[in-house]
Amino acid sequence: MIVLTRRIAEAASVTGTVTLDVDSRIKSRLRVTLDDGREAGLMLARGHLLRGGELLADADGLHAVRVLAAPEQVSTVRSADPLLLARAAYHLGNRHVPLQIEPGLLRYQHDHVLDEMVSGLGLDVLQEQAPFEPEAGAYQSAAHGHHHNHPFVRL
Repeated sequence: MIVLTRRIAEAASVTGTVTLDVDSRIKSRLRVTLDDGREAGLMLARGHLLRGGELLADADGLHAVRVLAAPEQVSTVRSADPLLLARAAYHLGNRHVPLQIEPGLLRYQHDHVLDEMVSGLGLDVLQEQAPFEPEAGAYQSAAHGHHHNHPFVRL
């Protein structure tokens, strides 16, 4: 079994991929199956949300595995009105909902009660299958997107 123990910035070659939903990408210790069927384990430092596109490596540098964010059931809200999106983000945040925030878009794990609340604010909610990349939060070590604020090891 491959044991992935560190994040890396780049690799000479990627030896596999692993597709994980957000609930799996928040775990630092996890047994996974790579997309090609090989078994692997995550043994990573705690407090970091894995992002789609990140590279993980084993201690020997023999394996470099790219993380892919799996499509999952989400609710997506789009609007050209930034004030309306800010109001929705405020109310969702007040409920401690993990939230993906992009220009003109909010996304959260699907919940019909939250959908009704957001609709009540005057926004249309679309239920869809899409990768979910929420904000890491003020107290987690990863920034949103691919702007990482932690040291990388190069292979």
